Amino acid sequence: MSEQETLTPSRDDFAAMLEASLAGRDLSEGSVIEGRVTAVENDFVVIDVGLKTEGRVPLREFTGPGAKAPAVGDTVEVYLERIENAMGEAVISRDKARREESWDRLEKAFNKKDPVNGAIIGRVKGGFTVDLGGASAFLPGSQVDIRPVRDVGPLMGMEQPFAILKMDRPRGNIVVSRRAVLEESRAEQRAELVGQLAEGESREGVVKNITDYGAFVDLGGIDGLLHVTDMSWSRVGHPSEVVEVGQTLQVQIIKINPETQRISLGLKQLMSDPWEGVKAKYPVDATFKGRVTNIAEYGAFVELEPGVEGLVHVSEMSWTKKNVHPGKIVSTSEEVEVMILDVDEDKRRISLGIKQTQGNPWDVLASKHPIGSTVKGEIKNITEFGLFVGIDEEIDGMIHLSDLDWHRSGDEAVQDYKKGDVVEAKVLDIDVDKERVSLGIKQLENDPMDSTGASRGDTVTATVTEVTTGGIEVSFGDAGMKAFIRKSDLARDRGEQRPERFAVGDKLDARITNIDKASRRVSLSIKALEIAEEQDAVREYGSSDSGASLGDILGAALKERGDAPAEKAPAKKAEPKKADKAEAKTDGDAPDFDAMTKAQLVEYAEANGIEIKKSAKVDEVREAVKAGA
Repeated sequence: MSEQETLTPSRDDFAAMLEASLAGRDLSEGSVIEGRVTAVENDFVVIDVGLKTEGRVPLREFTGPGAKAPAVGDTVEVYLERIENAMGEAVISRDKARREESWDRLEKAFNKKDPVNGAIIGRVKGGFTVDLGGASAFLPGSQVDIRPVRDVGPLMGMEQPFAILKMDRPRGNIVVSRRAVLEESRAEQRAELVGQLAEGESREGVVKNITDYGAFVDLGGIDGLLHVTDMSWSRVGHPSEVVEVGQTLQVQIIKINPETQRISLGLKQLMSDPWEGVKAKYPVDATFKGRVTNIAEYGAFVELEPGVEGLVHVSEMSWTKKNVHPGKIVSTSEEVEVMILDVDEDKRRISLGIKQTQGNPWDVLASKHPIGSTVKGEIKNITEFGLFVGIDEEIDGMIHLSDLDWHRSGDEAVQDYKKGDVVEAKVLDIDVDKERVSLGIKQLENDPMDSTGASRGDTVTATVTEVTTGGIEVSFGDAGMKAFIRKSDLARDRGEQRPERFAVGDKLDARITNIDKASRRVSLSIKALEIAEEQDAVREYGSSDSGASLGDILGAALKERGDAPAEKAPAKKAEPKKADKAEAKTDGDAPDFDAMTKAQLVEYAEANGIEIKKSAKVDEVREAVKAGA
């Protein structure tokens, strides 16, 4: 073998040397490896990565924001996709290498919540594409800025920080936000600025935005809210009435919330408070003129001077107009005369009255139509409890259902009236303080219960008006007073206690046992009359030691009255009276109550209208009868 053959390695030796070289490096597919640029062609860069053949990478993969053009001899990192393709060449990629590097870097930043730099390079549906130095991310349109941005052109291609909101490496998805970075930066600046402010101090600011509830004022990097109620001591309908966008204002810092970093501003606080000394300026019962500034359901607000308002409650607007909307009495901007009713300087409230500046028609009514006088008016309304009748101007009087008729119920009597009827009524009561007038129609006539002149114990002649199973209804007296006689009161004898014995139109005598004016009830009893007549006969024609029987005594009484029969039967010898007879009497004119049984005492009490408790014992009944007699 020649010396040259010994020095020149064979193909097998070269393969062994290559395998030995590769054995010390990680050249597995899917990994990032280093290579050396051996040539730069028009469209490709040739890179030696230590494999059998070199790899070719498109030149465009080396271009981009801040990228340096490759040169022969440069060491670069590439992504090994395949060690050898069908043509025996290594398949490598600079883009994929940069992407892998970027994902590692971005994952670390995402876990630490650190911002990353990138550039907006294109527009896509719903947002933009951001190059994060080898990895592409999606920037939603809502995450571009704190406020909506109309033109994103100035931001395109400019490197700036972004916050990673979401990462999904297997799917290759990254979502970023520029707004989050701006908000964090602004929050830091805001915290720093808030620390420089103090409550009560005055600051200059510029009106940035106006809403329905106030205006936002820029204090130099931080905004404060100027609420509509702090713009003026006077009532402000809308903030635009006081301020406008772009206007420079001197405002006072009212409150600072360190947690939310919200700042409340005031404009009126830099002006003198019109409520100072208002109690002395507007004394109670004094009258002033003011302007109606606002009307609500419950009343109207009247401005006495700029910054000082009072409320006229709806109940203080008119003496006569009730339950009407304040807008039907006054109108906005109308000048009205008011009286000061109350001043609460601490709560900044003034109660006003309009009706107090006018004459009270109720005082006039009381003198014009005193109690007991008669008035005439039109029925304005009919309710479930009575009639409302117009008296003077807009004053209505009420006729309660119970004051319509002496005999009929209110529900029955009210059927005779309708709205618009003119009626005459008597004034029963006037309450000026409560503004009420009570009227009555039935009071135009005397009370039938008074006109009868009858009292308990009197005997009256009545006419049967109705017969029922429980008794009979009768009327008596010139006024036709109604009364009801119960079945048990139709006769002393139980056999005669039959309502059917009577017919409508029959005349009968009965005794008044009770008169209840409150319930307007009169109780009559034929039984009580019969018992009373027997007792009268005993007192007049008999005595305890006469020996005459009850029949003899009654016969004598009838004979005296001319009612006795032509021939009288011979009197029987009187038998001794038993203790249970109601006719037992003492030596005097009054019955001997001590000799009566409880049943006799109760019977006597019913006949004479003496009230006895059902649960009373015999001694209690006897004492009650003695007292009633």
